[in-house]
Amino acid sequence: MGILTGLKILDFSTLLPGPFATMMLADMGAEVLKVESPTREDLTKHLEPIDGDVSAAFAHLNRSKRSLALDLKKEDAKEVVYQLIQEYDIVIEQFRPGVMDRLGIGYETLKQINPQIIYCSITGYGQTGPLRNRAGHDINYLSLAGAASYSARKNQAPIPAGIQVADLAGGSMPAVIAILAAVYHRGQCGEGQYIDVSITDGVFSLNAMYGSGYLVAEIEPEPESLLLNGGHYYDYYETKDHRYFSVGSLEVPFQARLCALIGDPTLLTLSSSEQKQDQQAFKVILAKTFKEKTFAQWLELLGDDFDGCVEPVLHFSEAVEHPHIKARELVVSVPKTEGGSQKQIAFPIKFSTQPAEYRFTGVQTGTHTKEILKEAGFTEEAINGLVEKGIFGNK
Repeated sequence: MGILTGLKILDFSTLLPGPFATMMLADMGAEVLKVESPTREDLTKHLEPIDGDVSAAFAHLNRSKRSLALDLKKEDAKEVVYQLIQEYDIVIEQFRPGVMDRLGIGYETLKQINPQIIYCSITGYGQTGPLRNRAGHDINYLSLAGAASYSARKNQAPIPAGIQVADLAGGSMPAVIAILAAVYHRGQCGEGQYIDVSITDGVFSLNAMYGSGYLVAEIEPEPESLLLNGGHYYDYYETKDHRYFSVGSLEVPFQARLCALIGDPTLLTLSSSEQKQDQQAFKVILAKTFKEKTFAQWLELLGDDFDGCVEPVLHFSEAVEHPHIKARELVVSVPKTEGGSQKQIAFPIKFSTQPAEYRFTGVQTGTHTKEILKEAGFTEEAINGLVEKGIFGNK
């Protein structure tokens, strides 16, 4: 049993922010029911590679979630939701503002049926404001929140991140935090509530280091001008064979070890100087020195015990095989409903008494439809009647 066993979630979300949030909740033991359109498929289902019926990404993001096919545009579909909501704690949805209300399953309607319901809406720009109805993606939220502008090299374009920073750190994580806070609050006073998660709001809050400086002193964060964005020797350095190492040796003890590593302990006077020209001079020396050896040679010099905030930039295939990643058990085998298993990225938090649980990989739309309806009290005759009306898709 997981730490959230007993918590029941209706998940109407697709793509990445909502599904990642509910995956985390499911990993912690919550029962997640994914309500999916039988006519409009989640785009992540078709990303390469396909393993069985769905993509590896979809199978990962939707592990341990049962699936109910439901055409929410059909009038009778909302009656199914009304029946289910009596037994569920949480709703998560990711439509544009107002869509769930038009479908007859918005917060104000559902709380009349279940006053303790916690209802979380994840959108790009939130439920209020002039952009509330605008479409967007990860790159747009980073741009509007001011974060992309100083995540760049001087006189170059901002760098598209390999991971979806806005969707995950600005959307999924705030949603999980907010939901669990609301569950705690409800446990104290019995009160449910509505949660408005804006991905742009979440990203804007990530400007914690340098946005705060602008608000106090109007110091505009600029590319390669700050301690942590390349304006200092805290940066990436190319090797002789065109691989890279990260150098984050900010504190003096780490600087001393770095200087010893590159063969000149006297360089500590440059690295520890508060003068920008000294730091830039040290950066030039670092760049030249790292290019003198291959990636493998630097790895050998670092060994297993170097404690100076210098690490190799690993390909993902190398990260998977790294002894530390293995020791932390960050790759797990998750059972597939059709037999066998699939390797997936593990839940990243360790609980001492109730570890994460992985029941099965993500499934095709509607896999559990009849099973769920019977559990909710629908008779075989009632289910057949709804099938005839097409609310679960094609008959």
